[in-house]
Amino acid sequence: MQLFEPGLFINQNYYKSFQPNFINRGWNLNDIELINLLSKADRQLGRLDMYSEYIPNIDLFISMHIAKEATQSSKIEGTQTNVEEAFLERSEIAEGRRSDWEEVQNYIEAMNTAIELLDTLPFSSRLIRETHKVLLQGVRGEHKQPGEFRSSQNWIGGASINDAAFIPPVYTLIPELMSDIEKFANDELNYYPDLLKIALIHYQFETIHPFLDGNGRVGRLMITLYLVSKGILKKPILYLSDFLERNRRLYYDNLMDVRLKGDLTKWFKFFLVGIIETAKSGITTFDGILQLQKQIDAKIQTMGSRAGNAQKIMLYLYQRPVIQAHLISNVTGMSSATGYKLLADLESLGILQEVTGAQRGKLYVFKDYLDYFN
Repeated sequence: MQLFEPGLFINQNYYKSFQPNFINRGWNLNDIELINLLSKADRQLGRLDMYSEYIPNIDLFISMHIAKEATQSSKIEGTQTNVEEAFLERSEIAEGRRSDWEEVQNYIEAMNTAIELLDTLPFSSRLIRETHKVLLQGVRGEHKQPGEFRSSQNWIGGASINDAAFIPPVYTLIPELMSDIEKFANDELNYYPDLLKIALIHYQFETIHPFLDGNGRVGRLMITLYLVSKGILKKPILYLSDFLERNRRLYYDNLMDVRLKGDLTKWFKFFLVGIIETAKSGITTFDGILQLQKQIDAKIQTMGSRAGNAQKIMLYLYQRPVIQAHLISNVTGMSSATGYKLLADLESLGILQEVTGAQRGKLYVFKDYLDYFN
């Protein structure tokens, strides 16, 4: 077990807050089991990253990965929106679920914005704050200082600070602690494997809990940002939230065991297993999508002169696998009548499913494709 001194509990009158130690220092790696897991994780990530090279239209599928990540990461926080709903218009979401839908939309926008910002910003506090700002704009957390580190005490678990499961450090320490994370992330003098670096950064970020709201979502989103910023992944195609959501209790317990017992190795091993499983799942998904594409292309070739326009619809559906019939002319540039006919043809070929059963306001779903993300 790799033990380290995680920090101290500091008396703050009627509660004790946790003051983490800095992480930007030299680290040793001497656990054989951990080294073995690290090797497997690197290998699986390398296999997954190869798809960025040889799938010519990989960007088509990235929006689906981001939508799945947005729904799963938000689900950990209690938000209930599925992948299909993420692609519907706001007006088509039941009124009681619109707040959840908006949070998922913000997550998608936050990830897209952060990936763009990596062209001009390093992995840094500024990048994290900009991402947080987008995540919380116009939703339930909009009054909780979007894009700004907190200026008051927060807590994790419990109805109040008195029965909290964990109380992060006082807000005055946040700038220094976040600066330490930034230095550690970009320190090239003290070598430490990048996968263990981001595992440690994620732990430290969640322990600091630097924002009043959205810490969990930003902390999970940071994992992908780090992997892309370091060139480990060329494209943002690996997201851990599905694994973390399925193992939610272990996730929280392992983080807490680092804080209370200094048991970093158990957290590292859990994190690396998540990387391995998620990368393998991603590889299976891409293989399945490539096979599905071949099958669909073969079906479309039977459509004769309409095949070209059918391909336009499919290009749209690989990015947004739900399409409202009344929007078809906007998507394809063809007349509504021609578009409706094409959607009906794609349904008869078994490519699309109409899910409303209505005469008007029809909604078509690319279900075989969606199934790879459910």
